[in-house]
Amino acid sequence: MDTNAAFPDVVLNWINGQHETTLQNERFTKFNPHDGQALCQVARSRAADIAQAVAAAKAAQPAWAKTPPVKRGLVLFDVVMALKARREEMARVVALETGKGFKNALGETDGAIECGLFMAGEGQRLFGRTMPSGVPNKYAMTIRQPLGVAGLIIAANTPIANLAWKIFPALICGNTVVLKAAEDTPLSAWLFGQITHATGLPAGILNIVHGYGEEAGAPLVAHHDVAVISFTGSTAVGKLIAVTAGERLAKVSLELGGKNPLVVCDDADLDNAVKWILLSAFSNAGQRCASGSRIIVFDAVYEALRARLVQATEKLRVGPGDDDDFGPVINLEQLDNMLAAIRGACARGAQLVTGGYRLDDDAHCAGYYLAPTILEAVATNAEISRTELFGPITCLYRARDFADALALANDSPYGLTASIHTRNIHRAVEFTHQVQAGVAVVNAGTFGSEPHMPFGGVKQSGNGTREPGTEALDIYSTLKDVYITVNPNLV
Repeated sequence: MDTNAAFPDVVLNWINGQHETTLQNERFTKFNPHDGQALCQVARSRAADIAQAVAAAKAAQPAWAKTPPVKRGLVLFDVVMALKARREEMARVVALETGKGFKNALGETDGAIECGLFMAGEGQRLFGRTMPSGVPNKYAMTIRQPLGVAGLIIAANTPIANLAWKIFPALICGNTVVLKAAEDTPLSAWLFGQITHATGLPAGILNIVHGYGEEAGAPLVAHHDVAVISFTGSTAVGKLIAVTAGERLAKVSLELGGKNPLVVCDDADLDNAVKWILLSAFSNAGQRCASGSRIIVFDAVYEALRARLVQATEKLRVGPGDDDDFGPVINLEQLDNMLAAIRGACARGAQLVTGGYRLDDDAHCAGYYLAPTILEAVATNAEISRTELFGPITCLYRARDFADALALANDSPYGLTASIHTRNIHRAVEFTHQVQAGVAVVNAGTFGSEPHMPFGGVKQSGNGTREPGTEALDIYSTLKDVYITVNPNLV
């Protein structure tokens, strides 16, 4: 692993443009998922620290809102260019704190840069609409306006990409931000704050706080001066956020979990299907809300697909290097939860095809490494079929035909992403229309998004909002109707 990354021994909050310790000077330890060693100490924020950050954001917001959107875009363009200039440094930090390879971390950083460039450009296109009025001498239009302070809470799986997805659209709309960084990836958030403030972004526009969800995230959600909450994470936490935000009628965007199906039809290119199953299920150690965790295979090709998939899975390389296929899971608790889920599934009748154990050889024993795992003979109503595990674990299911496969794909509390592998255009189109998901993919993986495209799910995978794309502007702004009545006699 490339460890040529500079970061502080103690990661503090960014509040009002300054490094700030917490009021109680509390800290927690961030561990390296590759070797279990302590990386740094991190500020452990509480409600009073969150209030301090919100106050700074609230004070800075009126001036930022009055800044023309085009000029806000130019300011953000400078931030993106500064991030681009330090892209390798950011990628080293992302790789170090997540355990993923530098190459993958660099790709993630470039994705964040693309998102920032797209959103900076939206400053020139922060459109409202003009519409005809039904009343003579009356003109009607809508304009976009900011909401105020945006409270952003992100996950640790793709830390710099998650930062970009939320911060850039929130800022371009004229809001100020309090970001609660993921406790497992504080370093990328710290470095992003450093890069941003070095460009001259006015103090208080972007505030970054660290801490645990119940101690720092919950007070941010509950704070009466936070106008909009955007959260990426588990469905269980998302439901709690929805209740808290709903009590004060705050706007809320929730991008939650997934249990995403990948269907392999009897006419599929099996080699291509195996390639994309591996990437969907195991890349990033399966730590994607869009991970392919339910592989639904037609009976006619089940045995052939299974044999190829198992052979390919057992050849995967696990480690933190660029030549490895995936790295560790983010922390020891997650690893223990996954191992318990596998044991529980097997005790209830599931059959372990491959994997299912913690890697304990010399190269992996100190880290949080799980062998790529495939289960089969799993009931569709089993807990492992209906619970997001967020790790390198997938399950195989048999389907009689297209109708059966579609029914299995839709038999889930989640509806985030879905994929089908087929040479039949009629099947492909019907699947994209009928599958209950926010994203439908043909002949590729269950994951993948682009900065100009909306991403989100249905059912338990979210509350219907979409990020990024121009649809994100609807989260971070409000529309105001404007009517102008003229008197022709006064012309």
